[in-house]
Amino acid sequence: MKIAVLSGKGGTGKTTLSVNLFAQLNDVVLLDSDVEEPNSHIFLDMKEIGEIDVVKKYPIVDDVKCNLCGACGEICQFNAIIPAKSRVMVFADLCHDCGGCKMVCKQNAIIYAEKSMGTITHYKSGENKDFYSGILRIGEVSGVKIIEELRALSYNNVTQIVDSPPGTSCATVASIEEVDYAIIVTEPTPFGLSDMKMVVEMLRNMGIPFGVVINKAGLVFDEIHQYLSNEKIEILEEIPFKKQYARFYAQGKMISNEDEDYRMKIKNIITKVLGE
Repeated sequence: MKIAVLSGKGGTGKTTLSVNLFAQLNDVVLLDSDVEEPNSHIFLDMKEIGEIDVVKKYPIVDDVKCNLCGACGEICQFNAIIPAKSRVMVFADLCHDCGGCKMVCKQNAIIYAEKSMGTITHYKSGENKDFYSGILRIGEVSGVKIIEELRALSYNNVTQIVDSPPGTSCATVASIEEVDYAIIVTEPTPFGLSDMKMVVEMLRNMGIPFGVVINKAGLVFDEIHQYLSNEKIEILEEIPFKKQYARFYAQGKMISNEDEDYRMKIKNIITKVLGE
């Protein structure tokens, strides 16, 4: 079963929930697909096994063949290739490796070169659990290809936990494609509710079943419960706001290994989600 953990905004506790689900499950693999700022590794005692270099293609223009027709610039939606007065300028970091510029070039003036855009690191725990973390190189504008490479790896029919990027961007959509279930982590604040609504709309459009975990529960904001009730969205669990949890987090500790109440809430989420 593939389970995505996502949130509308950063700081709701998405990674905290992901790593604690990983810690309490057997036969599980964790994928940190928040490639712009991966941080699951901070909480895990893992041994690095190897690293995969993720490459992308970018265009190189033959100035002799090019007649500056401008077709390549018109099709590129990311300003990675721009016809100027005397030559075509290429900005490799902006290229999304779609191949469109080569397709429309009637002069056959475009070929492709490769460059590294990031890496995927494979780790393994003492319990023989696998963890993969992707990271985007500085200067690159899209980590979608790294996320697709993470999804393409083989995991031998185990439960997959996907720590997704926050929000509803292309990277988030790429990370949750083909998942069986999604857990939205939110917080009882106006921003938490507003951003969660966008995630709900995205998941419904994609046809992915989901439930909600309210983190930092106990803050006075009843509107979030009203919304979930009106929309008939299941609350998988409510995790209370406790200073002790924040202390464990700040120390890089696995909360479910330190606190029995928290561990039981994680196990309750697992029971409900695997039942779904």
